[in-house]
Amino acid sequence: MVIYGIIVIILAYMVTYSIVPVIGKMLAKADFVRPNFRGDMIPLGVGIVFALTLLVTGSVWILLQPDQARNTLLFLFAAFSMALLGLVDDVFGSREASGLKGHLKKLLVEGELTTGALKALAGGMVSLLISLALIKIEKIQDILLVLLNTFIIALSTNAINLLDLRPGRAIKGYLLLAAFLVAFGYNQEEVWLLGILTGSVLAYLPFDLKAQTMMGDTGSNVLGISVGLLAVLVLPLTPKSVYFGLLVLFHLYTEKFSLTRTIENNRVLKFIDMIGREK
Repeated sequence: MVIYGIIVIILAYMVTYSIVPVIGKMLAKADFVRPNFRGDMIPLGVGIVFALTLLVTGSVWILLQPDQARNTLLFLFAAFSMALLGLVDDVFGSREASGLKGHLKKLLVEGELTTGALKALAGGMVSLLISLALIKIEKIQDILLVLLNTFIIALSTNAINLLDLRPGRAIKGYLLLAAFLVAFGYNQEEVWLLGILTGSVLAYLPFDLKAQTMMGDTGSNVLGISVGLLAVLVLPLTPKSVYFGLLVLFHLYTEKFSLTRTIENNRVLKFIDMIGREK
């Protein structure tokens, strides 16, 4: 298992590292560029490389570990569904509304469907569908667990999306959560599912840190739903409930306060945020 895991991590790294420049050039040529936080025009939606890489690594992983085919296909379904919703937001989204609360207010109060609200609603349905596929409902506790898993997957997806405001920040958040999940599930086969993506993330990181490309919601959605799915697969009920509580608190905090300002005002968080970034 360990050898197979290392193989797919290396494969993911190689595939992504080789296609990022090509995808970035293709998007730039199509004039699909946006200003980054410094105002530089760079290609947006390059995070599609995560989904493209998963086509390769997911196939290899199923070949090497056929008993993990069901979970791998769920992983791929989750990644591609959210990549598509993220791409819609990257292409057609506006900044008239921001945050989950802002998009839902636009929909419920003004009757206007924003791409952000579409992403939230459809992403919630994707999360529910995955949760239903994982649990056979036989008693009331199963319904509650399905709901818990649904919220964990959906909120994890949005949490990584909220981090993607500065180079490398979303990836660092993903890697920290991935490390936490590996620590809890190191003895479970499912934890190796992250291997089919993590190598890709590590290959993309230098491009992101140098602000040469922008992953967009297309990429951050894939990272978020991946850690969310793994959390419901490997965490026992108590740690899972604690993780859910932390996700809720994180979202409540970011609705009220600026995450970037919070990071800049905290020495430890700012140090982590600046690792690898150009000053």
